[in-house]
Amino acid sequence: MPPKFIKKYFWFNDFNKLDLRKDRVRIILNLLNFGDKKATDWLFDSYPKSTIKKAVIESGAKGELNDKSLNYWSLILNIKERELIRSRF
Repeated sequence: MPPKFIKKYFWFNDFNKLDLRKDRVRIILNLLNFGDKKATDWLFDSYPKSTIKKAVIESGAKGELNDKSLNYWSLILNIKERELIRSRF
């Protein structure tokens, strides 16, 4: 069960049904896009950096992250532009 302090970032989901393993990509992307420092600190403590990086590479550039978040987290995670998967198809 995710901690209650991140509930505000999942207003469109039934927070009580979030599964840390099954919903990891949605959790990662929401917290990278909207989370505060406490939320992103929890995120990096809860998931391996490689898992977070993979979520950004595979889903972040497909419209899941806004441009500012995508740019910021790409710098933090050392993701090159050519690594990002941009097409939804």
